Amino acid sequence: MAQIKLTDVRKSFGAVEVIKGVDLDIRIGEFMVFVGPSGCGKSTLLRLISGLEEITSGDLEFDGERVNDLIPSKRGIAMVFQSYALYPHMSVFENMAFGMKLAKSSQDEMKDRVTAAAEMLQIDHLLDRKPKQLSGGQRQRVAIGRAIVRDPRVFLFDEPLSNLDAALRVATRLEIAKLHHDMNDVTMVYVTHDQVEAMTLADRICVLRDGVVEQVGTPEELYDSPNSVFVAGFIGSPKMNLLTGSFAEGEGCETLGIRAEHIDICPPEDGRWTGPVMHTENLGSDHFLFVDIGTDEPLIVRQPGKQKIAMGETLGLLPQASMLHRFDGGGRAISGA
Repeated sequence: MAQIKLTDVRKSFGAVEVIKGVDLDIRIGEFMVFVGPSGCGKSTLLRLISGLEEITSGDLEFDGERVNDLIPSKRGIAMVFQSYALYPHMSVFENMAFGMKLAKSSQDEMKDRVTAAAEMLQIDHLLDRKPKQLSGGQRQRVAIGRAIVRDPRVFLFDEPLSNLDAALRVATRLEIAKLHHDMNDVTMVYVTHDQVEAMTLADRICVLRDGVVEQVGTPEELYDSPNSVFVAGFIGSPKMNLLTGSFAEGEGCETLGIRAEHIDICPPEDGRWTGPVMHTENLGSDHFLFVDIGTDEPLIVRQPGKQKIAMGETLGLLPQASMLHRFDGGGRAISGA
């Protein structure tokens, strides 16, 4: 296990500064997820923690020890990539044991640890197969198993599920969640662009934007109390409705936010906002309505179950007053709002 502390960490590639002074504490045994748009620096930050990239300035500490100049193999980390990085000529057992073999571990120790990891990931029946004989999900579990047998202090995951189809992503996400539960003394840092992965796996989420930290908090904190317009529009699927102009001015703010599930439908004459339905999405358990109330983007309204609402029908809409989010001209949440 390890506590990771980053203090004013910066990374430049030539004249371009990619990481712009990150301060972050990752707790012992925590599952921390980095999210943000493409190019925000989340994978670069992970590589700085791993030692695969050199820190330009600032301090990186593991359990109070500065590790800036420590090579990756000495940091006690194991990394899982999206590309699996398995050796095609080796069996599953040989792939999983490869790091231990380089460390000159005994045959008995290799067999015991590989077998235990394979059983944990439910791939013990695949140990004699070659990677080409495995599905994408099985290959990713082998890559995770290879990391487990190294008995690391820190697990680093760089978008490990992005190459899998939807069903395999769900199954492998469950495996990773179970792994975190079974190995709760190991610190895990996970990079993803997938909202569902971040919200379901993380103990805390770090939202990055243009190389800086926008907000750090639990999934619930980021969803319920975003501290900026950026976080409000990034966390959640669908994203928070963000209204400007006269819609916000009446609430004494520059931008007014409301989640899709916090808008009630009523007769047009009783609505605070009104407009025709432009589009509907039926997801079975939920129904999303896209309503034109005169904003730049349609207002998204979430309704449980099936709704018999026709395209073009005019709706009255009532936002739940206690669920409104108010942001100032700088895009920051207004205190007490």
